[in-house]
Amino acid sequence: MPITTDYAQSSDINALVGLLNALFSIEQDFTPNEAAQRRGLELLLASPDRGQIFVARHPAEGVVGMVSAQLVISTAIGAPSAWIEDMVVREPFRGQGVGKLLLEHAHSWAFSKGAGRIQLLADADNAPALAFYRHQDWQPTRLFAWKKGLL
Repeated sequence: MPITTDYAQSSDINALVGLLNALFSIEQDFTPNEAAQRRGLELLLASPDRGQIFVARHPAEGVVGMVSAQLVISTAIGAPSAWIEDMVVREPFRGQGVGKLLLEHAHSWAFSKGAGRIQLLADADNAPALAFYRHQDWQPTRLFAWKKGLL
């Protein structure tokens, strides 16, 4: 059965929370928090001009993957840039082109919004993800990610 991609809907939130739980369970910098993930997803869905969530749907299995894209202004390129986050595909559907479809959908959306670049962060210990991005022609940078909590 073919897998399709489209925009996430509020009815997808429970499935998306499950996907984020799986993703955040393997990343050292994040801890699954269903309430926080639900709030974040609701905020993204309420701001479609600033960001979008894209889902991969299987006719029998429902949502099997997701990725989000959010716009920022880049002074380096003098144009919007899109941050790609929350890239995750359910285990049984990996290696079948689902992630590629999701990234293509996010790329098209970013381009339609005038973005001159897309970028993402990947867990340094997630070898399958790093290999996937390299295979999709993403280029590593020499930048380090830093964070500081505000809440």
